Amino acid sequence: MDSYLMFLNCPAHMDNNGAARCGLPAEVHYRYTMNSTDGPLESAKISCPCGHHFNGPIEYLTVPEQPTATTVSASLPSPASQSTEPRARWAGERP
Repeated sequence: MDSYLMFLNCPAHMDNNGAARCGLPAEVHYRYTMNSTDGPLESAKISCPCGHHFNGPIEYLTVPEQPTATTVSASLPSPASQSTEPRARWAGERP
């Protein structure tokens, strides 16, 4: 009998907006297969050190990869695209 530990990142939301996630390693306690109309679903029971517990299909327990930041061009706009009109000054600005 093979025995090994498996971990997933904890999918718990840490704020009301759903932007921050727990992300701690959650230990898989039990793996099983659920029947569904679309076929069998690989499922698991997991818990993380903070006390979050989840039970369900693995595809819903895993957090999708966050897109990486794209590189922004550091080039300045061409002089032709800049306005030649003087800008308005605010009250505290020096001439």
